[in-house]
Amino acid sequence: MSDFDEMNRKVIAEFRENGGKVGGWFEGAPMLILHTTGRKSGKERENPLVYLERDGRIFVFASKAGAPDNPDWFHNLSSNPSVSVEMGTDTFPATATVVPDPQRGEIYAEQAAKFENFADYEKQTSRVIPVVELTKA
Repeated sequence: MSDFDEMNRKVIAEFRENGGKVGGWFEGAPMLILHTTGRKSGKERENPLVYLERDGRIFVFASKAGAPDNPDWFHNLSSNPSVSVEMGTDTFPATATVVPDPQRGEIYAEQAAKFENFADYEKQTSRVIPVVELTKA
């Protein structure tokens, strides 16, 4: 298990133990757990993500901390957009849709204004960081 996988496992456990709240780097940030289906393995995958709620809509960001490539969860939902979302103590099915520009840029800028690390992620990579809307099914 990689250090990143171990960190995610701990964040997920803390999230579930505290009704959706976590501390450390993510303290005070709105968190959810995104469940995707592995595009190669077919296995369920879980990823803790900081999200933005805007006008009753939920958005997540495939930032991968500014890495040069998109995270695995993004590739998974690109193959199968039917996902499950844990927010607080609620879990619901959803459909994941990549947000096109110019709306993508507006939503990402709003997130970067709220959380400086998202602005840093954008500066660290040459790729356009995808924004994904999660719509309750």
